[in-house]
Amino acid sequence: MEQNANPRLPVHDLTLRSHIQDVRPTANARERAGSALLHPDRFFDSDPAVRRAARAVYEETSELPLVCPHGHVDPALLAGNMPFPEPTALLITPDHYIFRMLYSQGISLEELGIPAREAGSGKREAPVAGDPRRVWEIFAAHYHLFRSTPTAAWFDYELHELFGITVRLSTATASRIYDELRERLASPEFLPRALYESFDIEALVTTDAATDTLEHHRSIRDSDWNGRVLPCFRPDTMFRIAAPEWRDDILALGKAAGGEITGYTEFIAALENRRRYFKSMGATASDHAVVEPYTARLSSHDVKAFFDRALAGQADAEDQRLFEAHMLMESARMSVEDGLVMQLHAGAYRNHNAAIFRKFGVDKGGDIPVRSEFTRNLEALLNAHGNDPRFRLIVFTLDESTYSRELAPLAGHYPALKLGPPWWFHDSIEGMTRFRERVTGTAGIYNTCGFNDDTRAFCSIPARHDLARRVDANWLGGLVARHVVDLDEAREMARALTYDLPRAAYKLDASVRKPISTGELVA
Repeated sequence: MEQNANPRLPVHDLTLRSHIQDVRPTANARERAGSALLHPDRFFDSDPAVRRAARAVYEETSELPLVCPHGHVDPALLAGNMPFPEPTALLITPDHYIFRMLYSQGISLEELGIPAREAGSGKREAPVAGDPRRVWEIFAAHYHLFRSTPTAAWFDYELHELFGITVRLSTATASRIYDELRERLASPEFLPRALYESFDIEALVTTDAATDTLEHHRSIRDSDWNGRVLPCFRPDTMFRIAAPEWRDDILALGKAAGGEITGYTEFIAALENRRRYFKSMGATASDHAVVEPYTARLSSHDVKAFFDRALAGQADAEDQRLFEAHMLMESARMSVEDGLVMQLHAGAYRNHNAAIFRKFGVDKGGDIPVRSEFTRNLEALLNAHGNDPRFRLIVFTLDESTYSRELAPLAGHYPALKLGPPWWFHDSIEGMTRFRERVTGTAGIYNTCGFNDDTRAFCSIPARHDLARRVDANWLGGLVARHVVDLDEAREMARALTYDLPRAAYKLDASVRKPISTGELVA
């Protein structure tokens, strides 16, 4: 039993004690917890003083709408609003966190129903290859592998909170749970749009290729549904001039923009054209993924020469490195002019497992973090645009060693630079806590962007946000218990991290403009 008086708090601090000593999980909080399998104090510190403060802070944010400014949910899901076929296709096959762990233990992707690529194309087969129930049973039999991982925290929330499952997933319960889930998925309240509304999502941003027609976004906006689903402009493939498929991508870009691309000038005009179209469809941001966040501006002569070599199929890896560095500068210049927030995701070595990539394609768990450097690599870009109030750059990294050494000092100085939340491998209880501890002293919280879920697994969205809110509440509760901040300040900080900062950083409070046609290619 906890004591009403906390011996760590000074006797004279009656205000703080009166605020936190009697905070207990409310009836509503217990109801939100779903079943007894989800403890209302989960992820909070065992220290009573921290735990009491964490509860109070969490109550400030637990009912706030979800702001989802960066993710990979397929907009076709919400455009079509069709019932999910069955549990495996919904909960397992879209989630590479799940099958990368199982693969590491010797379970093949074929056993998990991951469809192979068709020969000579990137097209996929059916959502689940083989027997979905068998895949579910394999997953359940190995669910112990995920203990203490964020995947288990998210998945338990989905089962118990979203679907109302009251038993733990195991070999013994797998078939029963599968049948219960399949029955629920057939009901109207589990249609994609109904789930979107039950999750209380305020805005959901997808990630879309520069050549995407955005037909599903248009379908959503033309419907009588009020859900806010916005695109995000991602031109990465257009910058990879040494890739074998690059010339096909350029042809597609020209077609989408309304004109043939015969040189670098037309290429830049086509990108600007597509950015305008995305913005007219509600986009507020662009996204750029690189291994190395190197930025440098090339001379007009050099960049045109690189582009011409690429058109001739003669560009090499060093050409691409320099071209990508130049195009990050150009993307920043475009962001200054059109107002799209620029995101930069750095440090993922993609498709490390060549055999898996050849057979199954991208996003199959074979991406591995590498060391990153930002101070020198971003110098050209930040000196060009980092002081401009029209520009905003949000940086993500998979190299935690840069948090306190480089990123927090940079964000604590340049007005344009904000730090994205812990990403991918660091989107965990410990990872989010380390991030707060390493950047706050130098950058504060107001040079960060709160949280984004960054997921393809639609039903994991509320689970990921709940975990982030609890981890931040616990971190703030520790500051309250140590008298670094007062409880009222911690509540304000929690609301900022949960709601205010992501809305502001991604300009999601801006009005949505009427869509336009792609129009003519404009120089």
